[in-house]
Amino acid sequence: MSMIHVTLPDGTVNEYAAGITCAEVITDAMGKKHGCLAAKVNGTEYDMSHVLDENCSVEGIRSDSDEGIHILRHSAAHLLAQAVMELYPDALPTIGPAIDRGFYYDFAMEPIAESDLKAIEKKMKELARRNFTVERVELSEEDLREHFIDNPYKIEIIDDKLEDGDGSTIYKQGEWYDLCLGPHVPNTSRLMFIKLTSVSPAYWRGDQDREQLVRIYGLVEPTKDALRETLHRMEEAKKRDHRKLGKDLQLFHIDEEVGQGLILWTPRGAVIRQELQDFISHHLRRQGYKQVFTPHIGKLDLYRKSGHFPYYQESQYPPLVERDLMKKLADEGCTCGELSNLMRTGEIEGYMLKPMNCPHHIKIYASQSRSYRNLPLRLAEFGTVYRWEQSGEIS
Repeated sequence: MSMIHVTLPDGTVNEYAAGITCAEVITDAMGKKHGCLAAKVNGTEYDMSHVLDENCSVEGIRSDSDEGIHILRHSAAHLLAQAVMELYPDALPTIGPAIDRGFYYDFAMEPIAESDLKAIEKKMKELARRNFTVERVELSEEDLREHFIDNPYKIEIIDDKLEDGDGSTIYKQGEWYDLCLGPHVPNTSRLMFIKLTSVSPAYWRGDQDREQLVRIYGLVEPTKDALRETLHRMEEAKKRDHRKLGKDLQLFHIDEEVGQGLILWTPRGAVIRQELQDFISHHLRRQGYKQVFTPHIGKLDLYRKSGHFPYYQESQYPPLVERDLMKKLADEGCTCGELSNLMRTGEIEGYMLKPMNCPHHIKIYASQSRSYRNLPLRLAEFGTVYRWEQSGEIS
């Protein structure tokens, strides 16, 4: 039997028989109550079941570390999908990532209400208590397609992510499985402290022209106390939400006829805004910044050079084209798509609401010769920029 040498975080080198798992090494080094749910092998994250067959370094990933929280969140997304599939067998799971404040999973299914989350959360906790082993399984591309033959969303991911002939992995817990690279928690009992927070519509791959999905958000923490503290912080944050305070204190108004995210400052709010602006201006001057003002629009060619157009065209307002030219093109039967292509290639010039201040500031810098002795040149602007944001992006 061949032996391998495993280096631990404190520099200790232990000898083990090849074929030992990360879980066995960490338990041997730290005891049964080590609090780890995954491991780093030579700096790369792996499941606790990962087999070691050569000399390496091993470090446990604790559930309360940044890496551990991310793994908990991703694993909880899988648990959410498993629960939804048991309650709504006709639903199709799509993607379910970890995010900064928890996790979500998108489903192709009939819309559900906030009141339905309680039953889904109850099912998640039931599945967690059943303590399913979370197993990584490597499959060929052919086997992957067979496993997800009834889910066109997973097939699309396989088509996009895999080179011809390449395989990948699924993660199983009980009879349920999902396409994933991992790593994940070793068993579902590590996911007891969860809370589903909201449900909202979403689009497949964020594309408004694709299928509308149901997105369910949730939280997970390593302990009951940590979850209680997170929920407490969220409740306190709600009390201080600027949208609530702005309305309650009559600082600003948002009107549907004007548009979401387009703020109407009241006299009260204007006072606060001006005071903040004066405060910021004072500190900008103290740090050597010079304030400038630039127009709200600019020629398309400026934004072609900066890359804002056409690379970020989908998140910007449509360009402005001279009226007589628009009428001439319309009379010639030019479609919106053809007009967009003409603008993209520079055959037609126009203007655009500025998405960023920096292209204008670069033009100020380039307006005269400058010496290195004058650098750095610090410019600042209380400028208004314009983005065609999707619902929820402004938040």
